[in-house]
Amino acid sequence: MPNLAIDILYIDECIVILNKPAWLLSVPGKGPDKQDSLASRVQAQYPRAQNVHRLDCATSGVIVMALTRSAHRELSRQFHDREISKTYTAVGIGKPKEKAGTINFPLIADWPNRPKQKVDIESGKQATTHWQASDTITTSSGEPATRFTLNPITGRSHQLRVHLLELGHPILGDRLYAPPSVIELSKRLLLHATQLTLSHPTSGESMQFDSPCPF
Repeated sequence: MPNLAIDILYIDECIVILNKPAWLLSVPGKGPDKQDSLASRVQAQYPRAQNVHRLDCATSGVIVMALTRSAHRELSRQFHDREISKTYTAVGIGKPKEKAGTINFPLIADWPNRPKQKVDIESGKQATTHWQASDTITTSSGEPATRFTLNPITGRSHQLRVHLLELGHPILGDRLYAPPSVIELSKRLLLHATQLTLSHPTSGESMQFDSPCPF
């Protein structure tokens, strides 16, 4: 039996804010071995709960689910219209020359290597990430790594992972995109959704939810 515990940061009659652990699917996948997910655990307690967005299985952090149809419609609209603000923390190998910047690399599915994504200037969908470098970390191998604060404007699949890779700083523990030497530096993907800001779907009140970075 899987551990069906869920970490609820906030709940009311419309929304539930959760802290997703790493290595838990946001929604069930294909096959009997991929049925355990954050959605299925929440729905076991709140059957009307619906996903509005997802985090990668390897990514941890704050995520919202809707508890009513009207809340789902309104939150979906806010995501579509880019009214919801998301902040992530990541640790990437190396040290950037600049302290902050914006990445604008369009992304598309890398079909021969699914589920990987890739940069495609001609056919890719717009993908924008604002980034800021904070402290420098010395890894177990003695190489420098950098803690990044990331604010994705768009929400493409694997956007942050591919954008940091293209910036030259693949995320530690990224088993899809990092080279073996960088994968070996962490047992998990060092990417965490630290903050989510949205307007309450009923009252319109601006609400901010935080999940402290575990690494």
